[in-house]
Amino acid sequence: MIRYALTCEHDHEFDGWFSSSSAFDEQSAAHEISCPQCLSTSVRKGLMAPSVTGTKKSKARVVPDATKMVEMMTALRTHVESNFDNVGDAFAETARRIHYEEEAPRGIYGQVTADEARELIEEGVDVSPLPVMTPKQVN
Repeated sequence: MIRYALTCEHDHEFDGWFSSSSAFDEQSAAHEISCPQCLSTSVRKGLMAPSVTGTKKSKARVVPDATKMVEMMTALRTHVESNFDNVGDAFAETARRIHYEEEAPRGIYGQVTADEARELIEEGVDVSPLPVMTPKQVN
């Protein structure tokens, strides 16, 4: 696993973990990486110092941490998909109705465009992107 410091077009900084450098390149080109703050898919690698390890002991610590993170992201996505209602592309509309108490509160998930997500955030609607787990990330 490789950790990159990432920056979106709005200069929000965040980290991303990838199975390889080419995995980042492929996911970035396909706009599969989004900023957790604004959901922009215009993401680039930021400046970061290389990770230098001096002993086998320090190398062994990195892999379990990355594996644990992937396991936790997979568990989160599985929990949401098992316990929340999938409202598909009606997510923005449904989230607003729940936020403005026009509909009973409940956990939902679905799809929105980056613009719709920004509008929801600006309105004060609590939204958060789910981690996208591809077979490459799980294996």
